[in-house]
Amino acid sequence: MNEHIQKPKRKKRIQVNILIRMVLSLIIALAINSLLVQLFKKISSITEWHWFRNFFPYLLTPLFMVTFIFTFLVLTRRIVRDLITLEQGLQFISEGNLHYRVPVVRQDELGRVAHNINRMTERLEQQIVKEREIEKSKMELITGISHDLRTPLTSIIGYIELLRTDSYQDKDEYTRFVQNTYNKAIHLKKLLDDLFEYTRLTSVDTHLNLRRINLFQLLDQLLFEFEPIAQENGVYIVKDIGDSSIITSVDSDKMARAIDNLLMNALKYSLKPGGICIRLQATPEQITIEVENEGIPLTQDQKEKLFDRFYKVDHSRSSEGIQTGAGLGLSIARNIVELHQGTLTLNHTNNTFIFQLILPTDRSSSS
Repeated sequence: MNEHIQKPKRKKRIQVNILIRMVLSLIIALAINSLLVQLFKKISSITEWHWFRNFFPYLLTPLFMVTFIFTFLVLTRRIVRDLITLEQGLQFISEGNLHYRVPVVRQDELGRVAHNINRMTERLEQQIVKEREIEKSKMELITGISHDLRTPLTSIIGYIELLRTDSYQDKDEYTRFVQNTYNKAIHLKKLLDDLFEYTRLTSVDTHLNLRRINLFQLLDQLLFEFEPIAQENGVYIVKDIGDSSIITSVDSDKMARAIDNLLMNALKYSLKPGGICIRLQATPEQITIEVENEGIPLTQDQKEKLFDRFYKVDHSRSSEGIQTGAGLGLSIARNIVELHQGTLTLNHTNNTFIFQLILPTDRSSSS
């Protein structure tokens, strides 16, 4: 965390300062007392005030004490003033004014106390901001879940109600209702799976099951399974992945999920008919997977929010043949890639979209 509070450089002990002032007060009190004694002798020699001569010795000690205390208070007034400032600052902070900072005007223990109070206040302020962000994030999560789960669940309830009340005309309509119910249930399961995967990836105890695999074979297998789905939606696949083995250490299940999310996102938002180009390149420093497609251009605001959870671009851009997700696909993909110490970015020019997945090369691997 960056420190915005200047830390006292020199370490002066406040005890030394107080001791010096106490000694000065003692010297000044003794000097004043000596002057009074000399003055008393002169007065005694000039006058014949016997009562004054007898009473004066009893005044010496009280006068010495008063002089010492008064001098000591004068010499330590700055320390007292700084203590009062410290107390007032703590009062302001305790009342909830976390923007207030205690002035650091000393280089001794009081200065370090003020510095530490400011550090504590700054960290407390940051912690409160973080907790508010977490609370806001939880509310957005609940809102997003409620919104995305309600639609398929409402449809399932509607179709089951139609089936329960025999509100269908013939066997074909009955079959269509059953199939629609099944499709909505599968959609609901996918939304829940995405949510579960996202919460698991963003938890603090997420662990990767790293294994040395052939990334070329993994990508080739995913494209083999993806190509029929793409053809059904009027999209052809262009593969530029070479034929060389690329051995690296990754969590194969999670990496397959990330790549599949990128492919499905390209399929949803590609212009139909159209194509999706997949490229795979490897250098001694990094491995790059690119998924390119053409679609309706995004605004700058849409581009900046594309990897945010629950963010979905205008439904008019989505494929009508593919059910919309929870807006977690790209967020899940980026989390998986970042867990592998990689990056996932979007290069967007006009109507061309290139999602670039970069992983660091496993130095112990060989092609």
